[in-house]
Amino acid sequence: MSSSENVRGVTPGRAMLAAISGYAMDGFDLLILGFMLPAISLSLGLAPTQAGSLVTWTLIGAVVGGILFGHLSDRLGRVKVLTFTILMFSLFTGLCAIAQGYWDLLAYRTLAGMGLGGEFGIGMALIAEVWPAHKRNRASAWVGIGWQLGVLLAAFITPFLLGVIGWRGMFLVGLLPALASFIIRRSMGEPEAFTREVQAAPAISFYRRLRMLVADARTARASLGIFILCSVQNFGYYGLMIWMPSYLSSSFGFSLTKSGLWTAVTVIGMTFGIWLFGVLADRFARWKIFLFYQLGAVAMVVVYAQLKDPTVMLFTGALMGMFVNGMIGGYGALISDTFPVQARATAQNVLFNLGRGVGGFGPLVIGLLVSHLSFAAAITLLALIYLLDVIATLFLLPKRQGKEDTLGAIG
Repeated sequence: MSSSENVRGVTPGRAMLAAISGYAMDGFDLLILGFMLPAISLSLGLAPTQAGSLVTWTLIGAVVGGILFGHLSDRLGRVKVLTFTILMFSLFTGLCAIAQGYWDLLAYRTLAGMGLGGEFGIGMALIAEVWPAHKRNRASAWVGIGWQLGVLLAAFITPFLLGVIGWRGMFLVGLLPALASFIIRRSMGEPEAFTREVQAAPAISFYRRLRMLVADARTARASLGIFILCSVQNFGYYGLMIWMPSYLSSSFGFSLTKSGLWTAVTVIGMTFGIWLFGVLADRFARWKIFLFYQLGAVAMVVVYAQLKDPTVMLFTGALMGMFVNGMIGGYGALISDTFPVQARATAQNVLFNLGRGVGGFGPLVIGLLVSHLSFAAAITLLALIYLLDVIATLFLLPKRQGKEDTLGAIG
């Protein structure tokens, strides 16, 4: 074993690559689904509500899978369960390519979503147990960037490939990131911090792990605060990213390619914001960086809603994306610092995926507001949810960071 390895068979670089590739697959899959919905609807004769439910049930599957696989990861091992989730995602994504109607496609999407659900939390737990605590924020931010890389790849290739290979072919393309991720992980060992804790402690039930998220008043407040942050994050992200291309198309005549360009520019801004969050949070108090981003999100969303020039909107979207989605760079480290190894992946996946479940209503709520008011009004009202983030950060989140000791430890 080389001196750079701090876990059995795993270097920090390999662990990072495994975590990033899995989360990139998550982002790639969800965005190509959004691009493919019109073609799928036309081919299978789906009503708009049926088409939208494919996204909703993918997210529901991710919530269920995240909770289930987070627990299994804390019990059986990070790399083992990550590898299984990849195989599950691959199988059911491949089956999507041969779907004959709404119901079988819905089932495949839900089960593929379950496979995706474990990626974020288990990857974040793996990073926390491989990278040193004083670099945990930037390492977690790099994992968060994985999603953006997947989205960016999807935004570039889908407009060109969809017309050539069709939506069935795109589902097969979606298998490629899964294959790469599986190859990266298949020879990795488990983190030493994890194996040490598992060997020292008796088997813990799923119920007991969940109880560790509310072990005492301080831990319960932290869990509530993290849940609020994850809910606001996902609500704003999905509300904006799902509706913005349609809005640009209907209001400014953007083509699919130009909508893809808008998405790409916005994602670049998000990627920079995530990276910057990690750097700042390792140098300054993380809760203050959260406040900076939350207040920036309020301001930029309100400003963006007033814009009328499509070119200005294109590039202002990057700055808005920096604040709106940059905060995800801090969630992994925040949760890892808050909960012990025995429940770390469970906490990551329960809190983040419950937040993702709430976020799944973002497109629905924005759609209702758009139909009754206007898009500008809907986006302006969206800014209010980031004020909820500010309250949660000030009064609920733990203020410590970069510590090996955690709340909620087993008594």
